[in-house]
Amino acid sequence: MSILINKDSKVLVQAITGKSGSLQTKVMLEAGTNIVAGVTPGKSGQEVYGVPVYDYIAEAKAEHDFDTVISFVPPAFAKDSCFEAIDAGIKVLVLTTEEIALHDVVEIIAYAKAHDTILVGPGCAGVIAPGVCKVGAHPIRFFKKGHVGVVSKSGALSYEIGKTLTDAGIGQSSVVAIGGGPIWGFTQADAVALYDKDPDTDVIVLLGEIGGGSEEDAAAYIKANVKKPVVSLIVGRNAPQGKSLGHAGAIVSGNVGTAKTKIAALEDAGVHVVKNPVEMVETIRSLMDTERM
Repeated sequence: MSILINKDSKVLVQAITGKSGSLQTKVMLEAGTNIVAGVTPGKSGQEVYGVPVYDYIAEAKAEHDFDTVISFVPPAFAKDSCFEAIDAGIKVLVLTTEEIALHDVVEIIAYAKAHDTILVGPGCAGVIAPGVCKVGAHPIRFFKKGHVGVVSKSGALSYEIGKTLTDAGIGQSSVVAIGGGPIWGFTQADAVALYDKDPDTDVIVLLGEIGGGSEEDAAAYIKANVKKPVVSLIVGRNAPQGKSLGHAGAIVSGNVGTAKTKIAALEDAGVHVVKNPVEMVETIRSLMDTERM
């Protein structure tokens, strides 16, 4: 089975009538996702690709059972909408919204933890279980069902590696993009822990980048706990110090968050660190049973 989502997941979309919400609803439905309802204040009674729309989550909850929410709500309203979703007793909240005030993000993360809700994001591409469903923005054509579990900060990098693996005939159990930081709910270490327990995942792929200590935390967890083989690619090896590259969290300050420190920590944990996608494919092939690709 996949991690975070599966064929039984029942999904609600926040801001479903907006540009991103309506587009991704269409694609998620095409991917097999069971979207039972959507929410946009003032739009109750409408439908988006056959999905009924309500003003508030409480109204949707009275009519539908759901355990997963994906939010496309604008930054200024993200905290309140996340609290509303979490109060509904959901298991997973995928927060795609970028540029949320950091103090709001801190409160959202704390609220989710206090209510045992897994928060993926903010500013993330979400998760896809190829051939089953997706809750996020991953292009379904880049992925195929298989037995490699992928976790990435970057959505775009997860797309690229997914396509590279698929083109090489290597399928994926799940692909999760947690967001570019600088702070997250669901972490790389959290994903690795779930993949290590997942019977459908044979090899774990950790896609990292400069900045912060997420990869080092994952390395420490891997060293202490993980039995399955882990392959990692760290991007930004030649990034100039003190300059943010793409993501808010992708910045090197002093000796903290460098590619060198991340690679050293991962190698010390027994991770197979590769230099490029081609080497990743070769390494995964050497670690997997060909019948499970």
